[in-house]
Amino acid sequence: MTSLADKGLRISKNAFFNFMISKASGIMKKPVKVGLLLTTAYEKLTNSNSSESGFSQIKEIGLRLVRLVKAYYKGTYRDIDTKTLLLGVAVLLYVATPLDLVPDFIPIIGFADDLSLMAWFITAFQEEMQKFQVWEQGSVAVGHS
Repeated sequence: MTSLADKGLRISKNAFFNFMISKASGIMKKPVKVGLLLTTAYEKLTNSNSSESGFSQIKEIGLRLVRLVKAYYKGTYRDIDTKTLLLGVAVLLYVATPLDLVPDFIPIIGFADDLSLMAWFITAFQEEMQKFQVWEQGSVAVGHS
């Protein structure tokens, strides 16, 4: 049986995701568009009613990715590789886009490709995400956000 991360790896190599990477590259130069993307991705992650196993964990990490990109653009967190940031923005763009490989309006399976891609990102960039989590927890402890 193929894991979510394996499915996400396959998605990360397809032409549509490569298109998302090129779109992300353009969006990253426009903080207002990044802000709109973060809002859309956040709303999609928080409004999803899924009982799939592991969804809540992936959802929390997806929201952490939203916070990471937001902190980067606010200038409060810069300890991330540019390529990782680009791929993170591309993942959020993919998640925020309603029409992707499996359109999100298809019940149950419509969000599966988004979850798979998020699982791949989490697996591939676990160290970066953990480093941000430690920074974030330290920032909250001292009252910065």
